[in-house]
Amino acid sequence: MVISKFMNKSFYERLFSGIILVIIALITIILGNDVLLVTVGIVSLIGLYEMNRVFGIEKYATGIMAYIAVIIYYAMLRFDMMTYVPFLIVALLIACMAVYVFEFPKCKTEQVMAAIFGTIYVAVMLSFVYLVRMGNNGAYNVWLIFLCSWGSDTCAYVFGVAFGKHKMAPVLSPKKSIEGAVGGILGAAVLGFIYATVFQNNIEMRYLDPRIAYPIVCAAGSLIAMTGDLAASAIKRNHDIKDYGTLIPGHGGIMDRFDSVIFVAPIVWLLINFF
Repeated sequence: MVISKFMNKSFYERLFSGIILVIIALITIILGNDVLLVTVGIVSLIGLYEMNRVFGIEKYATGIMAYIAVIIYYAMLRFDMMTYVPFLIVALLIACMAVYVFEFPKCKTEQVMAAIFGTIYVAVMLSFVYLVRMGNNGAYNVWLIFLCSWGSDTCAYVFGVAFGKHKMAPVLSPKKSIEGAVGGILGAAVLGFIYATVFQNNIEMRYLDPRIAYPIVCAAGSLIAMTGDLAASAIKRNHDIKDYGTLIPGHGGIMDRFDSVIFVAPIVWLLINFF
């Protein structure tokens, strides 16, 4: 009976798309450098477009300025100019406010805030995938992001379908259960331990053994991943949409699949640097 819950068209569609995503992630992350930078940059632009479309600014001046800011931001990453990122955000704000002033009252305050929000929320936070990969032990640490997000999500889905009875956030995400959340956290920690055990001889950490540090990072990242997932769901509920897009069959748009990665990447970068 439990197994039969998985055997449906939606599950297989989701599984197939997930496999394709994993293959793309493997290729780009293993290669790293400019290949990963360009890939993350393109994903950021698509995700920002989906977010801008939610706020109705995807083709408006403030939305276009956000796209330009993202391109400049990733160029800054490429040429190691991160010191100037705060000035880029300020410049984007000034440019958006200029549009607000000269096109008032057609341009609304919410459009300016949406452009700034989308740029930071989608593009800047997602760029930490690249920053983790290019840091110390990056070839190994970067996979923690996906163990925390996609691995945790898979474990939570399995546990939720099999044992879920108590709703975790019935308004934002009716299908998510407390049992699934616990399973996701435990599953992520176990995945982190297994991963650290396999690659412990290749990982250098300052304070803790990787077999201790990685499960901690994955468990903490799993909690953050759930927050990211629910935050993205809250935005969808506020604007009465089911998915951010249809680019990924069975998953929706970029924001539907990377909502947790966006939150997890900066946290993994922070914790890994701490350890």
